[in-house]
Amino acid sequence: MNTLTKMALGLIGQLKPELPHGDAQPAIDLPLPRTNGGLPLMKALDKRQSERTFDAEALGLPVVSDLLWAAAGVNRPALGGRTAPSAMNAQEIDLFAAFPHGLYRYDPSAHALNLVVAADVRRVTGYQDFVDDAPMELIYVADHSRMKLIPADKRESYASVAAGAMVQNVYLYCASAGLSTVIRAWIDRQALSQAMGLEADHQILLAQTVGKPKMAPSP
Repeated sequence: MNTLTKMALGLIGQLKPELPHGDAQPAIDLPLPRTNGGLPLMKALDKRQSERTFDAEALGLPVVSDLLWAAAGVNRPALGGRTAPSAMNAQEIDLFAAFPHGLYRYDPSAHALNLVVAADVRRVTGYQDFVDDAPMELIYVADHSRMKLIPADKRESYASVAAGAMVQNVYLYCASAGLSTVIRAWIDRQALSQAMGLEADHQILLAQTVGKPKMAPSP
């Protein structure tokens, strides 16, 4: 679906998910993340970039596992510490993953995905046309109810910084794993909030598309 059509549907409140493509499991236990591989940090930084073309091929479960752990996984189990920082350890950012078969919320403690909606919400995650077909869309949502120790006028900026750290972790993982990704803020937040069933304290901050690079056709 092109951008103008999405914008028109948004204006009349009709930008909505599609039926799922495939079976949505209630929960997905992810394999353990592979923490001993990948490029050296400086090389990953050298290769970090935004890409806006994606192959529609699904990502394998080990790749999804590694990527989600890189974004928000627990790296210090004794403390519950994670791979991305959070002011006052509020851990206010919920990470959602939209696949063709359903929308899932990542549970860092269990390292698992829990089904939220058995629908294909990818098209609602942004106005760009490529989001409809890319295999995975990440959505970063701040839960302000977890930020009671932070002054109200600073909560959005603090949450945005936390989400930005997670986004960069995904960028570096993608650079290391040879994947394409791009961060996006051009979103119909009302439509996406409705599609996700979010509550009043929840704020959509960003979305991020992930997939394999789309190869140029052979001459």
